[in-house]
Amino acid sequence: MIMQNICILGSTGSIGENTLDVIARHRDRFAVQTLSAYSRIERLAQQAAVCAARAVVVPDVAARERFTRAWTGHGGLPEIRVGKQALVDSAADPQVTTVMAAIVGAAGLPPTLAAARAGKRVLLANKEALVAAGNLFMTCVRDSGAALLPIDSEHNAIFQCLPRSADARARSERPDGVRRLLLTASGGPFRTTDVSLLADVTPDQACAHPNWRMGRKISVDSATMLNKGLEVIEAHWLFAMPVADIHVVVHPQSRVHSMVEYRDGSILAQLGQPDMRIPIAYGLGFPDRIDSGVDLLSLAALGHLDFEEPDFARFPCLKLSFGAVRAGQAACVTLNAANEVAVANFLGRRIRYTEIARVIERSLERQAGRPSCVFNCLDDVLALDRETRTFASELCLAL
Repeated sequence: MIMQNICILGSTGSIGENTLDVIARHRDRFAVQTLSAYSRIERLAQQAAVCAARAVVVPDVAARERFTRAWTGHGGLPEIRVGKQALVDSAADPQVTTVMAAIVGAAGLPPTLAAARAGKRVLLANKEALVAAGNLFMTCVRDSGAALLPIDSEHNAIFQCLPRSADARARSERPDGVRRLLLTASGGPFRTTDVSLLADVTPDQACAHPNWRMGRKISVDSATMLNKGLEVIEAHWLFAMPVADIHVVVHPQSRVHSMVEYRDGSILAQLGQPDMRIPIAYGLGFPDRIDSGVDLLSLAALGHLDFEEPDFARFPCLKLSFGAVRAGQAACVTLNAANEVAVANFLGRRIRYTEIARVIERSLERQAGRPSCVFNCLDDVLALDRETRTFASELCLAL
């Protein structure tokens, strides 16, 4: 058994915390090389001490000083690296074999691409790598021979249900025999709420997901189902599937994590508890199955599984997402950037919940009226991302 040296980009978020939980159960298989955090520096110091990380990455000198003051581990401090370039360098570090890409937002793009270019085993939990830079990212993965394992529960489920799933190389053509991909969605906290009441929901209500424990931003994305739209874009790139053959179905129990329908009428589904340690353990252990620490699922106790079509009147962000992926990569970049700005403003109580979709729609309309963008490098993607964020921020102020 070859020891994997792990770099966790975004270790203090929910994915990072769950990754460390799984790693702690398998000290004979995994060692932590590097951890990174942006704001929760004291928590980063605790993590680094417990898992004996060899290096950490923090955003600035002030954060480095905070880390040093918070350090209570035995022995000397780990190496403390500072800044955005340190993230990129850590992802491509020759001592690292596996990178958990879990930084939320566009900030995760450069280090995730660096890991792909360096031919690492990439456990992908950063949506932006595919939503904003799908062609660039998948080209890097194919050219370098990197192993790519999706960590989002839906894409991980599809990966497990596809043929030749022992192959973690990037796909360049539609999976053999597959008719459709079926992405499941819980419907979030407002699945049955009167649509006329949605304008007045609070951030705390939007973040109260009925099934999953997640950060506030991704919880809001789940409530609007924008996250499911992003997952459609991801599935298009990950599995080389036409968007017309990727469908979303609402499944409120969140036990069927996604399904693959084959030409002969068979549907394969992956079921399990709504716990991110399951896909994380699958990615870390692949092609072996390892203990995740998650309780077994009792189908008898569950009793029944429900499915329904998504309501675009209730979830306009999902409809906007399908339109964006059909319009092209510039629209996908715009969709993601506008949503991040809108959600931040909603969480800050500067706009209403229903205005999230309005900000995204106006941003997409602006992009649709402009010449098509050609993305030859990451800088092109990030330039449009910054431009869209400025426009969306000004729009939020005007609402």
